[in-house]
Amino acid sequence: MVIAGCGGATQPESARTVAAFEVPLPSAADRDEFLSVLRAAAEVEGMHVDATSKVELESEAKVSPNFQMTMNATVWRSSNDSEAVASAMDQFDHLGQVWLMFSRGEDPAMAVRFRKRAMHEIMLHWPSTLSLPIMPTGSIPLHRDLVRTPTGYRVNPAEAHKYDGSSGHDSHRYLEDVLERLPTPPASRISELLPYCWQAASTPRRA
Repeated sequence: MVIAGCGGATQPESARTVAAFEVPLPSAADRDEFLSVLRAAAEVEGMHVDATSKVELESEAKVSPNFQMTMNATVWRSSNDSEAVASAMDQFDHLGQVWLMFSRGEDPAMAVRFRKRAMHEIMLHWPSTLSLPIMPTGSIPLHRDLVRTPTGYRVNPAEAHKYDGSSGHDSHRYLEDVLERLPTPPASRISELLPYCWQAASTPRRA
């Protein structure tokens, strides 16, 4: 997928989102247990999980209410954090409802094994987990553009045009999201506002 910005960089096919779910994690105990489940599934494949600390999340939330999060975690395939296989995060408009997103990965077979193992345990622990729609561009609609159903979310038909990919990327979604975040993002998160980087803005990296 070609996304404007960042020198016209192309998002690798391995980074495309292939499955996404909303997991209800309303309490700190739920979130701790979820991370334990994710780490256990990742370790089987030789991967690891990095999660932003509660102190860091609270610090960023003080800058702007739009930066509120209770979780921001990433599953990395390599020791140098070069490939993100999955990410888990919530945002100010769905706090406690963590979105878990899986990428195709550079090793799709391994990524599928990990996803199946993780989701098996997650569904046992949180059976009310719901699927999220993935649009043609590989992105997930904004929370306000989703409609909840008993079996999962779907995009509101009235908002679907924002995500049809006709411009090569979700420009409408991008502009809406960035305008909400401005004008006071933390210096450490300025890069998230660039179009290409914004696609993976939830991915925490080691300093």
